[in-house]
Amino acid sequence: MIALMQLLIKYALLEPFGVQTALDSLGIALLILATICIAAGGNIINDIYDVETDGVNKPEKVNIGKSISEKTAFNLFIGLNIIGVVLGFCVSHYVGQSAFFSIFIVISGLLYIYASYLKGIALIGNILISVLVATSILVVGLFELTPSLTEVNKTVQITFFKIIFDYALFAFMINLLREIVKDVEDVDGDYKAGLNTLPIIIGRERAKNLVFVLNFIPLGLIIIYTINHLYKQQLSLIYFLILVIAPLIYNSIKLFQAKSKQDFNHISRVYKLIMLFGMLSLLLYTFRI
Repeated sequence: MIALMQLLIKYALLEPFGVQTALDSLGIALLILATICIAAGGNIINDIYDVETDGVNKPEKVNIGKSISEKTAFNLFIGLNIIGVVLGFCVSHYVGQSAFFSIFIVISGLLYIYASYLKGIALIGNILISVLVATSILVVGLFELTPSLTEVNKTVQITFFKIIFDYALFAFMINLLREIVKDVEDVDGDYKAGLNTLPIIIGRERAKNLVFVLNFIPLGLIIIYTINHLYKQQLSLIYFLILVIAPLIYNSIKLFQAKSKQDFNHISRVYKLIMLFGMLSLLLYTFRI
């Protein structure tokens, strides 16, 4: 999904409108590879630290210690991060912005801190991982638009960066909701592992009610955006109503009714689809502008 989001920003949003960008096909490929290598490394270290909780929450999906040893998994984590950081250095040098290299080091470090410590702290870990998801979107705007910024194209570059920021904000909000729902779903294993996630501190019911309330923030913002910008664009209007707004309303109803682990797993999957369809809406820009 990360690779898809970054490709859509490049080839569905920026390229069709002749926006001045810094990355060619090789450059965007390097950026995508750097991002997904670090993200994959983050998934691996997360799995290593989650062996105990996953053994309770989803034993059928535990791979560490079964199909792969913990030592091999850790070596993969190190290797993927080295590749990601080296590629990050290459793409930073490619656009003449060597300082951007530090972004990849910081993200790699934060993913390790998240898995080893922050994941077990109520809301802090949820917010951090959601910020990193949003960063995987913003980084395309940073690498594509910033190096090409001039006084002549400043207005255009800022306009398109704001669009990218809006999508990053959308990804942050939806992922934050999904992370809290996942914590509610996994509360038994997290409790056994001694974590202090939000559902453990305030209870599953209160955490569920919090997500129910927070769900109305992206829902309200998207409805306002649709009314203000898409009411004359029939295709975009139908798309957002059916594939983004309706699923958010659906999740509101399901959250109100949710009781079992399966209910929360279903809600989490719907949030993932909402994020996917939200990103795919970038394909509609050629019809909107």
